[in-house]
Amino acid sequence: MPSASRDELRRLHFIDALFAHVTGHNLYLAKQIKSAIAFSLAELETQTAAHPEFAAKYDAAFNAAAADLLASLFGDLPRHGFFHWDAALTPEAATPLFARAELMAGLKQLARYRESTLLVTNLRPALIPPSKRATPRRQRDYEEALGFIRALAAARTARSAELQLLFL
Repeated sequence: MPSASRDELRRLHFIDALFAHVTGHNLYLAKQIKSAIAFSLAELETQTAAHPEFAAKYDAAFNAAAADLLASLFGDLPRHGFFHWDAALTPEAATPLFARAELMAGLKQLARYRESTLLVTNLRPALIPPSKRATPRRQRDYEEALGFIRALAAARTARSAELQLLFL
């Protein structure tokens, strides 16, 4: 299990990458955003300190809070599109058929923007559950899903558009 300081550093770099257009890759500003998100999850953080088995739940809540903050930030930018797809929303959401339908709806929504961001969360936990072994088949399914999403986004985005594809 990763140490707390390693998790904090991972979250800091995650926030820095996610909010780079706001922070300009300034880690001090990224730390301020990370602290604000952590403050909103203070109760869950306290529970996680007492029960280390809640770490995955805290990570999921932290990622969801960061995605919500990013969505609200992009909502204020009229020329920048944003779509968030949570692959763990339903048990079958990460399967190719359902993933394609969800992603096509998102790409259709983003098509009118010159700059846009497509955020995909919980793909790995949906295909490789933390409670189960990462078998070669599950690893292969995950790698194929990543390739499928990248190829679909590339094929369905206009050449003149700039799409940022983020996986959390």
